[in-house]
Amino acid sequence: MLNLDNINLYINDKVLFKGLNLTINEGEIHVLMGKNGIGKSSIAKTILGDQNYKVEGHIYYNGEDITNLNIYERSRRGIYTISQMPMEIEGVTNAEMLRTVISNRTTEPLNILKFNKELEIICASLELDKSFIHREINVGASGGEKKKVELMHMWMLKPSFIILDEIDSGLDVDAIKLVATSLKKYYEEYHPSILIITHSSTLIDTFSDYHVHLLDKEGIIMEGNQDLAHEILTKGYKNIIKNEHLL
Repeated sequence: MLNLDNINLYINDKVLFKGLNLTINEGEIHVLMGKNGIGKSSIAKTILGDQNYKVEGHIYYNGEDITNLNIYERSRRGIYTISQMPMEIEGVTNAEMLRTVISNRTTEPLNILKFNKELEIICASLELDKSFIHREINVGASGGEKKKVELMHMWMLKPSFIILDEIDSGLDVDAIKLVATSLKKYYEEYHPSILIITHSSTLIDTFSDYHVHLLDKEGIIMEGNQDLAHEILTKGYKNIIKNEHLL
């Protein structure tokens, strides 16, 4: 599915990582953990194709080298990101954006009645007022509403690779539970690959099996399963990383 092959990553001529490798197979869930500012979001943005980053090495997606593809081309191939602070887009409604994207993916005419009905069902499942369908993207929405809107987009666009960049940040207990439930249902229905960036167990414990990568300034320094995630969350990054470097 996705392979970061010997990536050297730079921003503004500053070296972020050297020789970074990461493989995420089809249908797998991977969790990237590490201290604030260590570069987790930079890796997410690099996968999506953020042009602010300079990349040496190769990024493969479904066997295709996408290293030089822009964000639009990567998204067309099924890569989708929900960030902790989704952007607001004035002048474009959720329905307009979704109709345009879906229409560009097929030669078949869009069934508007079916399209609207599907959106209404998704909004109901997310406890999101259906007025959001025709509202400008994330404009005037609360933090929790923005995450729900992004999930609405996900359900309509049906990506095969999803990056969740601290989407549980700033959400209350009920909102996190709803987001986690929606993501689990999507995973069970479509079996995408998922990369989760988080400092919390709330979201990742929704899934029964996942791979964990601990990121430090040298790159990925430890890998494991949910046991490693809970050890990190119990002992803290500082102690785990210190012990790793003493081995």
